[in-house]
Amino acid sequence: MRRVLIVGAGQSGLQLALGLQSYGYEVTLMSNRTADEIRTGRVMSTQCMFHTALQHERDLRLDFWEAQAPRIVGVGVSLADPAAPAELSRPVDWLGRLDAFAQSVDQRVKMAGWMDTFARRGGQLVIHGAAVSDLDHFSRMYDLVLVSAGKGEIVSLFARDAARSPFGGPRRALAVAYVHGLGPRPEHPGEDAARCNLVPGVGELFVIPTLTTGGRADILFWEGVPGGPLDVFEGVRDPADVLSLVLESMERFTPWEYGRATKIELTDANATLCGRYTPTVRDPVGRLPGGGLVLGVADVVVANDPVTGQGSNSASKCAAAYLHAILAHGDRVFDEAWMRAAFDGFWASARHATKWTNTMLEPPRDHVLRLIEAGATLQPVADRIANGFDDPADFEDFFYEEERAEAYVAGVRAGGAGAGG
Repeated sequence: MRRVLIVGAGQSGLQLALGLQSYGYEVTLMSNRTADEIRTGRVMSTQCMFHTALQHERDLRLDFWEAQAPRIVGVGVSLADPAAPAELSRPVDWLGRLDAFAQSVDQRVKMAGWMDTFARRGGQLVIHGAAVSDLDHFSRMYDLVLVSAGKGEIVSLFARDAARSPFGGPRRALAVAYVHGLGPRPEHPGEDAARCNLVPGVGELFVIPTLTTGGRADILFWEGVPGGPLDVFEGVRDPADVLSLVLESMERFTPWEYGRATKIELTDANATLCGRYTPTVRDPVGRLPGGGLVLGVADVVVANDPVTGQGSNSASKCAAAYLHAILAHGDRVFDEAWMRAAFDGFWASARHATKWTNTMLEPPRDHVLRLIEAGATLQPVADRIANGFDDPADFEDFFYEEERAEAYVAGVRAGGAGAGG
């Protein structure tokens, strides 16, 4: 029986651990927190998982909360004009329909539940914050060591890939609040959608229906351009203060969302999160002092800003790609060549998510704004952009280049072949 060590109990680490476990591998999982500590701790992320990622969970029978979590049927986009009067400040608004529903489950719920399942199924769970010295020791005891913990000392094992990492610093200041009491949405009453409010030059507000520890809730998530009017969360620790700043920003820049939020309250005492980080792609192979090799997983090696909602989706896709690569490798040695090939299998999809995310972190180009505006009157355009959240590779055909974007919209208007996705 092959022995595998996975360091980090997030979306990718746990999904991969449970997948390997189901195929009879002897898996050890290291986490710096217990399931109860995760369950009662601070929110760890925003997340909206689309069909491909959700299907990876279904394939492993890990979709424990599908019946409880809100079914997100579309992605709504509003393009704000921060210079216009409040009643005219949203000149563009539309809802793109997803081909298959998306869902969001608070990672405190999911990771704690999956960790309990892993232990109950006989997995070896070690509660310990791993250091490089630990990995040096463990690499001699296991056939394969994978690192899926995206913070701390061990990330330094993976060198920055300068050619794939265009940014030298954070591109957004981030603030998250999980809330109860958000009012009904008048644009599409009775339907759940993830909403993206774009405020050019200022930032973005995302509103995502979710399932949290206290049941149904909504995520309010601001991404502010550093140095701009939304860059106000640095050093704010008190959850009430975070929520107050979130609401003040909503009132100023997205009054249509603020009107629904006058009676909200935080879901719990740990329902806020603030921070920023630099999008980075790293070399997938880490070299230990003793000569051993470890393979980086998900955001250890491809860390994108959450502006396009790709984090948990990419993590799920990485776990699925690595699971396939491990199973296909049989009893052979997991050498450096195999590690790089396994990463290449993940990068085949991750490169599209990275390109799209990095594009959306830059000031929007005129043809992209026109494309978004077209979604208000052309439903196929809205639907195609929405479904790009599940498959960012599709953006290559119509999003990045002005000529392709204009030809695509013209084809949709004419009802011709260009209307297809």
